[in-house]
Amino acid sequence: MKNLFSVAFDQKHRSRTASFILVLAGYIVIEIMLNTGNLSSLFQSLLVPVTCYIVAALGLNLNVGISGELNLGQAGFMSVGAFTAVCVSGCLVNSIPSAILRLFIAIVVGAIVAGLFGFIIGIPVLKLQGDYLAIVTLAFGQIIKSLINNMYLGFDDAGFHFSFVTKKISLNPGGKMLLSGPMGATGTARISTFTAGIILILVSLVIIYNLIYSKKGRAIMATRDNRIAAESVGVDVTSTKMLGFVVSASLAGAAGALYALNYSTLVPAKFDFNLSILILVYVVLGGLGSINGTIVATVILVLLPELLRAVKDYRMIIYSVVLIGIMLIRNNANCANFFNKIKERIKNKLHKNTQKGEQLQ
Repeated sequence: MKNLFSVAFDQKHRSRTASFILVLAGYIVIEIMLNTGNLSSLFQSLLVPVTCYIVAALGLNLNVGISGELNLGQAGFMSVGAFTAVCVSGCLVNSIPSAILRLFIAIVVGAIVAGLFGFIIGIPVLKLQGDYLAIVTLAFGQIIKSLINNMYLGFDDAGFHFSFVTKKISLNPGGKMLLSGPMGATGTARISTFTAGIILILVSLVIIYNLIYSKKGRAIMATRDNRIAAESVGVDVTSTKMLGFVVSASLAGAAGALYALNYSTLVPAKFDFNLSILILVYVVLGGLGSINGTIVATVILVLLPELLRAVKDYRMIIYSVVLIGIMLIRNNANCANFFNKIKERIKNKLHKNTQKGEQLQ
């Protein structure tokens, strides 16, 4: 037990332990508030979306913070996972009555399909760097959204029926439209839960931390820090960058799957480039490469607009000012030095008080 405690809280694993404690503590607090009726219906409706955004932001942080690749197509991968999960869940309604099992299968399939798209897109995209990579991933995200926006998919006892751009589907009695072009998915069974979201966050943390601490993770960070030096010692830069990109896409797909199955209606326009930028803001505000910072920043920035609803017309102005203020504080060396001086003064004062107490004894 002592060895386990020392391993969990040593310098290397302290951040990982703090991440799990943070998520579990938050879950316990929220569950207590739900059971005692101290959480409003508005915030209850945000519980599942918050967990989805956290998973998507963690995946993007792996890509942007750990791999050092600026990816602006995260919303596109979320949409792939979302509408894949809707189709899978819709097809399994009659064969698998259990909502929990159906949700699990939908999330897994959504993550796999999104990861496959990430691999296909990563082949041409990862040859680029910096701003060029950001622009191309943004374009791919828009392409994915446009493709889903023009897809019509139905399912009946005769199998699947598909058409593109124009609806040319005729379903047998008892059939169901899974995708309806710009209208997206309608009549979806809402099977997502807050507990499933927390489990998905924990699984994401296990995947990310195991990757970071592994040989592949060290290769990814070496490539980020100095590509030429990494290649000179035998690191396969292409495969390491692809690994980070595919894992990031898979986590986004899983987040999108959980998000989609929380609503009865979902349109492709929800996953536009604004969502990719918003997730990037969560990552940057929390700190590139900081897992705990990403979790905290995502929760704050998702809940803050709702907390500011009392000020009505001014809430988005205040929200923007808060964002600017936080970023200025994070990047202001003078503020950091100021707080460090305060810490040093407190430590010195405590040390002097301790010495005085020892002298009196």
